[in-house]
Order: sequence, then structure tokens, then C-alpha cells
Amino acid sequence: MKGIIGRKLGMTQVFTTDGTLIPVTVVEIQPNVVTQKKTIENDGYVALQLGMEDVVEHRATKANIGHAKKANTAPKRFYREVKSDEMADLEVGAVVKADLFAAGDMVDVQGISRGKGFMGAVYRNNQALQPRTHGVSKTRRAVGSLATIGRNNGYINKGRLMAGHEGNYTTTNQNLEVIKVDLENNVILIKGNVPGPRKGVVLIKTTVKNVKHVDPVELVNYIHVEQAPVAEETPVEAAVEEVVEETVEAATEEVAETTEEAPAETEEA
Repeated sequence: MKGIIGRKLGMTQVFTTDGTLIPVTVVEIQPNVVTQKKTIENDGYVALQLGMEDVVEHRATKANIGHAKKANTAPKRFYREVKSDEMADLEVGAVVKADLFAAGDMVDVQGISRGKGFMGAVYRNNQALQPRTHGVSKTRRAVGSLATIGRNNGYINKGRLMAGHEGNYTTTNQNLEVIKVDLENNVILIKGNVPGPRKGVVLIKTTVKNVKHVDPVELVNYIHVEQAPVAEETPVEAAVEEVVEETVEAATEEVAETTEEAPAETEEA
């Protein structure tokens, strides 16, 4: 497994050469620095700690500054761990960029979902509305009776679905395809949606599913477009153009002759 930290920029769409539209999420990949290596001897498992986005020292804690100095880098704003055997050869201080992945790779994207505040039971848990009759007048979207579970009346079991804080939790979208890796702009295009709002931080990892790679799609290139060759004139078009030119020349000569004869007639008069 391999992974990298990115920042979600938003969604757009791209087209393949056969005209298929693909909705994609644009993830910006700033350079990731390996800030710590965890080994079985010291930590009991193998993993890499990645850091992204520099923080000026007077805004960082002393612990963060000291931790970053071990990797000979600036303090980082975001840190994530990747349990990876494929990246075990990287040393502390190494830089990981967007070329870690390639088009056709299947990935899992982890992020913090969009927070929506306090939401009711109907929206949050997809519960049914209460009836319009039988004495229900103002509480059609309320939870209803809670502590009516038979022998333990008055006790609410843990995990009871109720109203509360919706969103703002860590979630993962699995088995997404990498459509394109743009090293010039440091972005990765991932098919479909990924968790979180715009500018949210996400962790892109190799998928845990069996299929790790598929054949990449061929996208339409709008930058380098070859111009179609100019069609040569047909014999008919060439003949018509020649006749038009001869007619124009004859008319021009007649006008010139008429202009020369006019002054002579005026003098005789």
C-alpha cells in the first residue's frame, strides 16, 4: 500500500476520445515530506508519517518544530500515517509527489465529511414521518416514544437513533479510479466524489480491494490540436476562378480605354 496527502479543490468533468463524460474530483498534491518512519522494533508495526503544508515557526509549537527538525524540514500543518510496505525504502526527509500514483490506479480516499450542524431524526437517520392523525399535530418530525422497550421501561439503550450532530466525521470512499496525474499543475483527477468540502484535506491510499489497477482511459487533448490539411482546389473550381480573373481583366481594360478617349473628344469640341 502507498499513500499521499492532498487537498480537495472541487469537481469538474473530462471527456474520453470516444465521447464518454467522466465526473472527476480535482485533488491538489503539495510535496509531502516523510517526517517519521515507524518500525516493528520501535513501534510494533511498519508505517510512514507524512507531513504537508509548511507552517512558520512562530505559529508552530515547540514539539512540532523539534519533530520537523529531525527530518530537516519546516513544521507541517497536517500529518498522516500510511501503513506501507511499498514505501518502506523511503528515508526520513524524502519528498513524495503526485507521481506516486499513475492513471488507472484504484485508490481509497479518506477525509472528514462535510459538517451540517444539528439535524433532526428524519434527515439524519432517514426515519419516517409520524402520522397526520391520531393526535399528532406539531411533532410529525420528532423521534416519538423512546423508552418503551418492554421490561426496562424508562431506560434508553445505547445507540438509539435520535437527532444530533450530522456530518464532520472521518469517512472513506473506496475503489475510486485515478483518471489522470498532472505533474505540471500538481493535481490528481479521481473519478467520482471524495469526502469533505472544498479545500478539505484528504488521504489517498491504494485500495484494499483486490483490483489495484485497470487500463487507463484516453482523454481528449484540447491543447495540442493538429490542424486539418487544406483541401486542394478541384479542376472545376480552378476553371471558374480562371474565367472570373479573365472577365475582371477585360472589364478593367475597357474602362481604361474609355477614359483615354474621353479627353480627345472634348478637345475637338
